[in-house]
Amino acid sequence: MSSPPTGSPADSPAAPRRLPSWAGRNYTLLTGAAVVTNLGSHGALIASAFAVMDAGGSGGDVGLVAAARTLPLVLFLLVGGALADRLPRHHVMVAANALNCLSQAAFAVLVLTGDPQLWQMMLLTALCGTGTAFFNPAAEGMLLSSVSGEHSNRAFALFRMAMNGAGIGGAALGGALIAAIGPGWVLAVDAAAFAVAGALRAFLDVGRVAERAPGGGLLADLREGWVEFRSRTWLWTIVLQFSVVVAVVGAAESVYGPLVARDRLGGPAPWGVALALFGVGTIAGAVLMMVWKPRRLLLVGTLCVFPLALPSAGLAVPLPAWGLCAVMFVSGAAVEVFGVNWMTTMHQEIPEEKFSRVSAYDWFGSVSMLPLATALAGPAETALGRTTALWGCAALVVVPTALVLLVPEVRRITRRPVPAKSPASGGAPAPVPAAAAQTVTPG
Repeated sequence: MSSPPTGSPADSPAAPRRLPSWAGRNYTLLTGAAVVTNLGSHGALIASAFAVMDAGGSGGDVGLVAAARTLPLVLFLLVGGALADRLPRHHVMVAANALNCLSQAAFAVLVLTGDPQLWQMMLLTALCGTGTAFFNPAAEGMLLSSVSGEHSNRAFALFRMAMNGAGIGGAALGGALIAAIGPGWVLAVDAAAFAVAGALRAFLDVGRVAERAPGGGLLADLREGWVEFRSRTWLWTIVLQFSVVVAVVGAAESVYGPLVARDRLGGPAPWGVALALFGVGTIAGAVLMMVWKPRRLLLVGTLCVFPLALPSAGLAVPLPAWGLCAVMFVSGAAVEVFGVNWMTTMHQEIPEEKFSRVSAYDWFGSVSMLPLATALAGPAETALGRTTALWGCAALVVVPTALVLLVPEVRRITRRPVPAKSPASGGAPAPVPAAAAQTVTPG
């Protein structure tokens, strides 16, 4: 892998609506901002890899830049989660977007006007990753609090469908623009997207958000979040699984994918289309989750992690562009089913006032091995060969996922009835008591 109770109602009951009644101001602003950032960031991920290669960098250099982006997630996610449960979450989100905007703008200028050095590209991508580390826990807390429990499945599916739909256009357009005018302009578009998204998030209505009682300090908050995290076997086992899955999938897609595209597919455009088809798959998965509410949330979600091995296997063969697009589509649909079920489970089981801290441990564990994996991707290719390394990535998706299915809570956790609404939160669900959250036969 990877928000709060804003509970903002419709702006005017009499006004004609095209969105569902539960999609209030905050939900709409959060969704719109996510669409904008995904349009820019999906193209920027491809652009950064090709900027390194255009500067004469090797596969190992591509991996180092990718690692520089993810290392700050490991270093700052826990602090970001604790701050998001102490400070106004929308302030944290806007500040993080500002840092993302400035770092990507500087990266764009560097690529467009000069001869970028590896250390410069690593530094700027690290700053962008730092913004993400503070943004993600706050954003998840803000989104979860913007809808009530009875609508959570549909709301999360629609949010992810909109977000990933933008990723389709961003990846495809980014790949085409890189081929036509170079990666610098795509990085500049990403910087502009962060500026627009930050402006949208500045207008979030937090007047109806219940105030959180001050904690006993940053370290105390982190300890409390850790207790919540480790007390749930389903949570820490799946996070441990994803520490491996995210690492190898990230290495395959950020390092090996662009290299295979350069050597075997004809350049960045086919790889951009393949990433776009992954986005199409996520939309298909989100549409499915708009109407399907599986009873065993984590069992269904975990079974859908197995297809994430397909892109690595497809790159190992390597499949032609159309075949790679097909496996990317399937994996995109599958990961979306997991994602909605995971968010629904978190919404059901984690008390709202502790959510950002628990989410930070989730993010921290899930990305903890990603910097190492991306940094070692180049040396692994040299030592083992690209094909062997990619088959290894596929195996490291399958094995941990099979092991997670041995955890009883993962197989048994079920969707519970919607909790009562709390009048103080403007219609947001009342926080799930920690004791109740731990008695689930779930995860």
